[in-house]
Amino acid sequence: MLDGISNAFTDVFKKISGKSTINEDNIKSAVSEIRVALLEADVNISVVRNFVKFVTEEAMGETVLRSVNPREQFIKLVHDKLVETLGSKSQDLKLKPTNTLSIIMLAGLQGSGKTTTVGKLAHLLKKKEDRKILLAACDTYRPAAIDQLERVGEMVGVPVFTGDKKNAIKIAKDAVGFAKVGGFDTLIIDTAGRLHIDTDMMEEVQTIARDVKPDEILFVADSMTGQTAATIAKEFDNYLGVTGIVLTKFDSDTRGGAAFSIKQILGKPLKFVGVSEKLDGLEVFHPERIASRILGMGDVVSLVEKAQEVYDEEEAKKLAKKIKRSEFTLQDFLEQMEQMDKVGSIESIMEMLPGGKEAMKNIDMSAFEKQKADLKKKRAIIQAMTMKERLDFRLVMGSRKRRIAKGAGVTVMAVDNLLKTFQKTRTMMKGMLKNKGKYGGMDLSPMLGRKF
Repeated sequence: MLDGISNAFTDVFKKISGKSTINEDNIKSAVSEIRVALLEADVNISVVRNFVKFVTEEAMGETVLRSVNPREQFIKLVHDKLVETLGSKSQDLKLKPTNTLSIIMLAGLQGSGKTTTVGKLAHLLKKKEDRKILLAACDTYRPAAIDQLERVGEMVGVPVFTGDKKNAIKIAKDAVGFAKVGGFDTLIIDTAGRLHIDTDMMEEVQTIARDVKPDEILFVADSMTGQTAATIAKEFDNYLGVTGIVLTKFDSDTRGGAAFSIKQILGKPLKFVGVSEKLDGLEVFHPERIASRILGMGDVVSLVEKAQEVYDEEEAKKLAKKIKRSEFTLQDFLEQMEQMDKVGSIESIMEMLPGGKEAMKNIDMSAFEKQKADLKKKRAIIQAMTMKERLDFRLVMGSRKRRIAKGAGVTVMAVDNLLKTFQKTRTMMKGMLKNKGKYGGMDLSPMLGRKF
């Protein structure tokens, strides 16, 4: 995520840290490198000029040059300007109370990930806000667009209103009526994407916005398009009055041109970013956290939030009791591995730790890749078992082992190794509980759902 620009800033700060003092010459040199880094990241030229001008003027002031720690002052200066450029603070959706219908409309170019984003947004609002959601399929142009939204709705567990499947404006208006009668509090409208700014199609989506009066009009942009996303967003804003931006494929964006340009050019907040293809891969955009990650300061808050989403205290307490009674099963083992997977890859976790991205350069990631492949194999073996076998590992013998190995595409030895690992894990976890949650000097009580 934004690796290119992050590496460039890290290199700049490394050079400054090697200086005994900070003076006008090395500040000018650092600012020049920052300018190059932003331009290479495909940031809009006017945004680059504004950023560089501010940093130069502030860094040349007495606060930095005469500071006790001028290097840290300079980094703070750059950090604060990054936060301001990205939007200063996160922006919530403007939704009405749940006893009134709120309408969200999504618009954007074809291929930007709009329909998938509709599903991700529905998943987010359903999970975190407990809202009753209806999706409206108003893309009547792209073949199978309505079918795609219906599949997305099924995955999220929310209904999709399709109307006559022909007239987008009528579908949108009828969806509002259907949502009110059905007691829904949130309607998310998926509009037709376009390959370019098509006047007829823009007038259609403009009419939809005028007729249904959405509370939010979100422009969905592919972050890989760089500063071009800001130019296109401006066109949409002229027609619709966009209220916020969603950047998709943010996890794959190594440059950052779209994120840096769109807020400043459009003057509208970046509200969400897509960070994976999964339904839970939509996150609220926090400018300060992203700025910290770019500068190698990490993002511990986001890491803790992600862990809290996965961690269930009640379930952990039940698990602790099962471990203590030697009732920990292969099914429990599988669920624990799946929870670990939800937290994220080792790369994404390291990226959120202060100095983690820099430390990764000196780490042989092949060991982690091997471990990841090993966990995948273990999960496949357990998934090849019947539920009865998962609940009682002692049943896995002889012909059962051969059947499981064949189903998982592994050897019988691999099944044996899994069973040995599982039994060692059971013994170790039980020992940790008996030892009052202490293991290697570390208190594991919170992880095991028990206070000692």
